[in-house]
Amino acid sequence: MSLFISKKDEFGARPKGRPHTDLLAEEVIRRKLLIDGDGMGDDRRLNMLLKVFLKWCTSNDDTEEEQAIIYERMVMTLEQCEFAISKSQQVLCMNQAEMKNYKQLYSEIEIGIANAQKKIVANKQELQKAKSIRKNKQEYDALAKVIGTQPDRRGSLSQLEALEREIRALDRARQALDSRLEQRRRQFHVLLSSVCELQQLLKDEENVESQGMDTT
Repeated sequence: MSLFISKKDEFGARPKGRPHTDLLAEEVIRRKLLIDGDGMGDDRRLNMLLKVFLKWCTSNDDTEEEQAIIYERMVMTLEQCEFAISKSQQVLCMNQAEMKNYKQLYSEIEIGIANAQKKIVANKQELQKAKSIRKNKQEYDALAKVIGTQPDRRGSLSQLEALEREIRALDRARQALDSRLEQRRRQFHVLLSSVCELQQLLKDEENVESQGMDTT
């Protein structure tokens, strides 16, 4: 706004000499270069402002009232350009912040995927162990049946009881492993669902941001 104030004194007559005209024109051009048009007519607005300003500086036919009106229009146009600069800077800061958030989320997702892969490997190992225990239990059951067909002897009964205790212990261990495996499977399912939802959320935010930038 101070760009044009020195040109006239309360919209009075213009000074005969114009020693600052070139400086003012350079200032207008500098402001034009600083404003990066975002496709909404800022460049055209600056061109019109420069033409009106140069015409205003060189014209002697306009009345004082007309000069005041033209001056107010130039001030309004300049304020619009300054507002466009501020808006562009705010959008740039917002985009930088969003990029930082996206990078952080991407890093967190990568860490989550790596942890999920480790859990998958651990669950596979536990599953293999559970299968081995189940196979041993079947073998122990078959052996117990064979022992049960033998004559009733104290030693055989003692061994059978020991085997049954071992089988029960193995069965409890198998049940515990099955429970842990089911729990890990549910946790992994929840983790994968969270990762998919997070990826969809990021994609939706990018689409919304793209649509918002297109509409602006």
